[in-house]
Amino acid sequence: MKYTIGIIGLGVMGQNLALNIESHGFPVVGFDIDAAKRKASAEKFGGKKMAVAQTLQEFADFLQSPKRIWLMVPAGAPVDTVIQDLKPLLNKGDLIIDGGNSHFLDTERRYKSLKKEGLLFIGTGVSGGEEGALRGPSLMPGGDPQAWPLVEAIFKAIAAKTEDGSACAEWLGEGGAGHFVKMVHNGIEYADMQMISEAYFLLHRLLGLTPQELSLIFNEWNQGELNSYLIEITSKILAKKDEETGKPMVDVILDRAGQKGTGKWAGQTALDLGIPAQTITEAVFARGMSALKDERTVAAKILSGPNVEFKEDAKTFTEEIRQALYAAKVCSYAQGFQLMRAANEEYGWQLNFGKIALIWRAGCIIRAQFLDKIKTAFEKNASLTNLLLDDYFKEVVAKNQQAWRRVVALASESGLPVPAFSSALTYYDGYRTERLPANLLQAQRDYFGAHTYERVDRPRGQFFHTQWL
Repeated sequence: MKYTIGIIGLGVMGQNLALNIESHGFPVVGFDIDAAKRKASAEKFGGKKMAVAQTLQEFADFLQSPKRIWLMVPAGAPVDTVIQDLKPLLNKGDLIIDGGNSHFLDTERRYKSLKKEGLLFIGTGVSGGEEGALRGPSLMPGGDPQAWPLVEAIFKAIAAKTEDGSACAEWLGEGGAGHFVKMVHNGIEYADMQMISEAYFLLHRLLGLTPQELSLIFNEWNQGELNSYLIEITSKILAKKDEETGKPMVDVILDRAGQKGTGKWAGQTALDLGIPAQTITEAVFARGMSALKDERTVAAKILSGPNVEFKEDAKTFTEEIRQALYAAKVCSYAQGFQLMRAANEEYGWQLNFGKIALIWRAGCIIRAQFLDKIKTAFEKNASLTNLLLDDYFKEVVAKNQQAWRRVVALASESGLPVPAFSSALTYYDGYRTERLPANLLQAQRDYFGAHTYERVDRPRGQFFHTQWL
């Protein structure tokens, strides 16, 4: 029997993706260099139109032509290694798909290299975790446009579906476009998670609410405009008890966060492109601060903060935090789409931002009700430069900003760090300020380094230098 598509990398994600594909009518063959994973997969695939090859040669022989091979291996060197091992087994017109969290510049490089050899390449973001891989992920493919017709039916069949039946899988552009969009998705995810954690932190520390009480609050929030996957699971996490101690699960988890690197890449790329994505970057730095657990434990005994008695009304403050969370969330998405717009111009991808909002509406980690509003904003104005300029989002921030400012101020007065809330507010205030103090900064640069400056009374692009001494 010949199989429609092959999966290399049979960890949980690879297994679940293979099962998802087969369940939609496409026979699948899998392979992994780990014999234990091959054995486990063979047991799971039994009775289905699926097989597990024992060698890479056998794997290639099992595939229909043109061969479609989906890699679910760790990003970086392993992807290049598998590609090199595969090339002698492939013919011109065969397709390799990288479904890992690869850096978009690696995807650009692989696409160009394989194209010269007559091979097709797709780098696709896959969001939704283990459950998404099995039941319907959000897929963000980019790479060689000639490759898309070979897998479009498969991608759209297995992808998550929105309420109107739209598949959360759309072609995004040439080269590294798909992995770039996935990187920005993950950057927004970092910011979203950090802001939710800050909301939890303030409610817990300033109002003394228990995890069980907080679970009910987040569940209530999930019924309104904050409705999203991350708010939903936060409510469930806060309700969970540790079987060993009987304590709330969240209270027995060490406050030291890990990261895989995609959020860091988003921050680095924002710096490279000159885009102020400070909320995304602050979320990465917040994880870095959490990693300094031992140092923080020592510092907590040495460094002092304010001694303030918190007297705010609990119900009012809870609602203010909800409003602050929504307004800050809008700004983090605005930064993400601004970053994609800059990359679009830099790399010539022709990204469709309305489509991106659509494929994030289901299946992915940042799926949220308000992505419909983002989709509508870009459908109404495809050249929208910033989400904050859309009528809906402009009104959201205007309505919520007083509460947002109070939350940031009260957190500061209480000595509690809220880097995502405060950086998002700084972004908003910076973006709406016509004249920033960069005029003085430019004068300083010209004073010590003759870096020159532009004048307000001359055309843009003309540069001047002053003899300051």
